[in-house]
Amino acid sequence: MSVNDQKLRVGVVGLGFAGRTALEAFSELPDVEVIALAGLEKDTLTSLGEKHGVPHLYEKWEDLLETPGLDAVSVGTPTQLHAPIALAALNKGLHVLSEKPLARTVAEGTAMVEASKKAGRVLKVVFNHRERGDVAALKHQIDEGKLGRIYYAKAHWMRRNGIPGMGGWFTNRELSGGGPLIDLGVHILDMALHLMGEPEISTVSADTFAELGPRGRGSASTPDRPTVDTLGSKFEVEDLATAYLRLKGGGALQLETSWATFRAPGDNFGIELFGTEGGAKIEVQNYTTTDTLRIFTDVAGVPAEVKPATGAGLGHRAVVREFVRIVQSGEWEGQNGSEALLRTEIIDACYASAKAGREVVLHD
Repeated sequence: MSVNDQKLRVGVVGLGFAGRTALEAFSELPDVEVIALAGLEKDTLTSLGEKHGVPHLYEKWEDLLETPGLDAVSVGTPTQLHAPIALAALNKGLHVLSEKPLARTVAEGTAMVEASKKAGRVLKVVFNHRERGDVAALKHQIDEGKLGRIYYAKAHWMRRNGIPGMGGWFTNRELSGGGPLIDLGVHILDMALHLMGEPEISTVSADTFAELGPRGRGSASTPDRPTVDTLGSKFEVEDLATAYLRLKGGGALQLETSWATFRAPGDNFGIELFGTEGGAKIEVQNYTTTDTLRIFTDVAGVPAEVKPATGAGLGHRAVVREFVRIVQSGEWEGQNGSEALLRTEIIDACYASAKAGREVVLHD
């Protein structure tokens, strides 16, 4: 924290959706000052800097980290850069908020967590979907014991035409670390583990497919997303993945995610939970926030369905506010990204299982 005032001084790296969302969220908070912004798109950098009154603008993230008085850095870049930026920032004694996933691999993620521990600084990853109103409401019901012991769950994020930038960094394995499994799957994995009380995963069995992307099908390219002209990369990742996770002590979790597949139109995600005392389902069609949650129970022995009214939740803003709260509280112990690393370990195991064509053991 800066010694001459109580405002948290933040630098934001990345000018895409993640970076812009973080910039807006930080700028809303009265006890935060965004003093630096970095990104390669000069016009966007200038316009965002002017709009939010950011005094220091850089093309290179390395230069941003040298900004005097900086307390924390928000990383909203391609996944390839998460580890390098976070490691450099932590080594300078800065707190770090990183977009998901934590990193491309367990090795990178482990280095980030260890750097956070060594520096004694906060490392937090943006899992914004757990901050939805329906997820929060369901979590409350679960914590109250309304579902009993959850022994099986199914989570999905499926798109008809949703490859995010054909030929851009998302479809380049070196830059992204993978396709929809690491991009969308990590969100629904986080949602499931969060709702289920962080169960330990014992084994993973997964398959990945690339049937449409390599043929140029299923693209969601828009003017503000990368196109094939950006990097000229071929489609190197999966466009559909499925995984079956066995839980230590009993229970199972099934994941299914795709960027492109022949199915009903739309961009849909959700989760279904099966417990000993009740069940629940969240179904989100094209990012809607209303009428998405169902809870299944018995009333006097008769099957009943409850449809709780839920708010939208704050999403990214909630994550940013929690990050700021943690940093300003000074209670940094354990805030080192280790929970996010568990997600990376599972995603890594899924890719290893798919490549080997067999089950992978995570924890005996």
